Amino acid sequence: MSEPTRRPPGEPDLAAAAALWEAYAAAHPERVAACPDHTVERFGDSEELADELLALVLEGGKRATAALVPDFLAEGEQLPRVGSHWIACDGRGVPRVVLRSTELRVATFDEVDADVAAAEGEDDGTLESWRREHARYWTRTCAARGETWSEQDEIVLERFTVVWPPEHADPVG
Repeated sequence: MSEPTRRPPGEPDLAAAAALWEAYAAAHPERVAACPDHTVERFGDSEELADELLALVLEGGKRATAALVPDFLAEGEQLPRVGSHWIACDGRGVPRVVLRSTELRVATFDEVDADVAAAEGEDDGTLESWRREHARYWTRTCAARGETWSEQDEIVLERFTVVWPPEHADPVG
């Protein structure tokens, strides 16, 4: 069975992302002072996947993500750190929410556990489906840039909270 046709995601609307960030910074200056850098990103590698994963965030079922260390290197980005922020865009590039990293660890594919799979909230939430779908995704995305994915590649496992806008923010606890 072949992969379905996917539309490439839209470029992030940086002006709208700046406005979202400014509103968040005005409401939470202490958080921004502690970690003023932020990125503007989306989940996945297609418009459809970005929208699907963002919907899980907005519904509250997704509070973790996983990314390959080689992906950060290929994009010239540093790894996130606890307290860092990112503005998550939908598949068309519209910024929707500000996320804040709460926990990070680096692991290999075989070191990922069921807690990570459940926190990602994708598919049926099991480790088995996490491994199957992430292997498929990383094989595809690495091939797209002329590389081969390996189960030994390091993975950044990131837990996050939604911090802005207020109607989507997680309760402070």
